[in-house]
Amino acid sequence: MNAAPTAPTPELTAFAHAIPKMELHCHLLGTVRKNTFIELTQRSKAPLTLEEIEAFYTRGEKPVGVLRVLRALDQWLLQTPADLERITYEYLQDAAAHNVRYAEFFWNPTGTVQCSGMSYATAQQAILAGAAAAQKDCGIRGRLVPSIDREAPPEAAVQMVQWMLENRHDDVPGIGIDYRENERPPELFLDAYALARKNGLKTTAHASEFGLPWNNLQTAVELLKVDRIDHGYTVIDNPELAGRCADLGIVFTVVPSNSYYLRTLAPERWALDHPIRQMPAMGIRVHPNTDDPTLHHIDPTGAWTKMVSDFGFSIADLKGFMLNGIDAAWIDDSEKRALRQQWSTEFDALSSSSNI
Repeated sequence: MNAAPTAPTPELTAFAHAIPKMELHCHLLGTVRKNTFIELTQRSKAPLTLEEIEAFYTRGEKPVGVLRVLRALDQWLLQTPADLERITYEYLQDAAAHNVRYAEFFWNPTGTVQCSGMSYATAQQAILAGAAAAQKDCGIRGRLVPSIDREAPPEAAVQMVQWMLENRHDDVPGIGIDYRENERPPELFLDAYALARKNGLKTTAHASEFGLPWNNLQTAVELLKVDRIDHGYTVIDNPELAGRCADLGIVFTVVPSNSYYLRTLAPERWALDHPIRQMPAMGIRVHPNTDDPTLHHIDPTGAWTKMVSDFGFSIADLKGFMLNGIDAAWIDDSEKRALRQQWSTEFDALSSSSNI
């Protein structure tokens, strides 16, 4: 039984900050600093007031939907390659400040290309330039995961994969899918996933988020044949499916600050009833992430701290979650082995010397 929720101690926060980390579930457009958002708004003369922007960055009982913010960025603010390079660099700089050393982050090309007038090739090059600069300056390696906009037609998803194949790059290792899952089940995008797999791209999918049934998760695993799952919380409602996912060793990139459960569960029950609490006990391999950090008011240190303070996992559990992330990353096996050894040694040293 996991411990009851507690307030995080300074020692726990310091430990969560110090451990080596990776991010596997973070949306580039959900990382934009508020000051950067305001600067881009003023430059583009977008029809957004400062009050609206404040609401975008306010975390309350009824926060403005994240998707509205992401759409606004594509529609009005991200106009040049330099904009994409800037927000990429700033995201990775911020993540590196929390000892994130490796990140695979999402970006939705369909919206950017349609709204900005940039080609896919130009946009990808700009994002990778921002990542290269961040690696040089901050020591963090960032890799891009183009993500299907599931609100767009399935043909646009196939087109996105074709763009990737025409502009193949080692630091663009696979695809994802996100945006509103309601009424847009994963089977609509079977062709795009089949094309990606046929050409050696890795795959992941947002599935069974927003309290949606486990069926979408099952489809993602069995038909799309994804390598990992983003969210997937309602797996707990189907123990048989959970067992199959456990047997396959699929890693679920979970989000401790997930806004759906913050909105729908009573404040006094939120941390007790969140599915993340139950998933590891069912054999599900999880790895905590920030999702949309500036909009969720979360950072990597906070996400890892919540796994202990809110959900009651142990320090030993955190080490397991760290290793899950390494196993789920789209890097070669030799690099995984090296990271497992190096990061385990660092984690153990920090654990033995801390007062948590």
